[in-house]
Amino acid sequence: MQSDRPIFVIGCPRSGTTMLQLMLHSHARIAVPPETRFVVPGYYRRFTFGDLRLEVNRRRLGRWIADDRDTRFRELKLDGDRFVEDVVAGPPTLGSAFGIAFRSYAARYGKPRWGDKRPSYYHQVDMLLRLFPDAQFVHLIRDGRDCVASLKEMPWYNKDVFHAVNNWAEAIDFGRRHAKRLPADSYYELRYEDLTAAPEAELSRLCAYLGEDYDPAMAEPYHLARLTIPRQRSWHGGTHGEVTTARSGAWKERLEPWEVSLCETVLAGRLVACGYELTDAPKAGKDHVAAVEAVAGRRRRARRRQEVRDRINRFREPGPVAARLTTRQLSELTRA
Repeated sequence: MQSDRPIFVIGCPRSGTTMLQLMLHSHARIAVPPETRFVVPGYYRRFTFGDLRLEVNRRRLGRWIADDRDTRFRELKLDGDRFVEDVVAGPPTLGSAFGIAFRSYAARYGKPRWGDKRPSYYHQVDMLLRLFPDAQFVHLIRDGRDCVASLKEMPWYNKDVFHAVNNWAEAIDFGRRHAKRLPADSYYELRYEDLTAAPEAELSRLCAYLGEDYDPAMAEPYHLARLTIPRQRSWHGGTHGEVTTARSGAWKERLEPWEVSLCETVLAGRLVACGYELTDAPKAGKDHVAAVEAVAGRRRRARRRQEVRDRINRFREPGPVAARLTTRQLSELTRA
């Protein structure tokens, strides 16, 4: 039996996750929409919807997903009223409601399997596993110096280079934790540089992990990008052309010398562990290193506060949150 497990693409922003999303969406059996914004905020707002065993509460949840401006449900181009009725008729869990949205999107394309892509999901793997216990994660890793160089040039990125360095460090650190504790069939890593240099070989290995046959259309995602990604999103402009290695190592021209030193001083161990070579750049200044450490401390404390709140909140959940839609989800429910 072919898999119907959900697929989540994660990684540091500017790692090539949009390209990988398009590659997966090009597969004949897999649909991965543009980024949505209802899974994480919906999880943290779950108490406002109440006990989902009650129809009125499932309807409230469905209406929030379909109508709230921040959820980006419109990106799925689904009939909102029909979706709400599907949620009302579906299993009474939060994960099921989210899964119905993605499953409906996949059905638009006649595909049996769905995925979701949002780089920051690397922070929320535990949450996603609560919602989708059979999820498979694909972590795309790119040279941290290229990620930092690209992030600081993005019109939507309003942080400084110290935050950008932390973004990549966190993505790698979280990835290491996931690799250690998740089953081999639930977590997979690949490098942007390898994917762009040998897309057919890397995508074939990825498909084997996902339990799918390789589809040659995956290696030509630009056909799909030209139809789905607006030209005005200049930061995704590279997806409109053929897969290329031209952007690998672009940091050499895009980072200032002090920024190269900062990246290689703070990220050295992680870069080497991921297979990237260091230069002979001098050590970064103590003030720059201290700025990175200060940002890291603030972000770490904020995550810990959120984790504590969530652990406490789990004791007062009105019902289960795990989806009850896929073959494995239903079989685990039966065994329980």
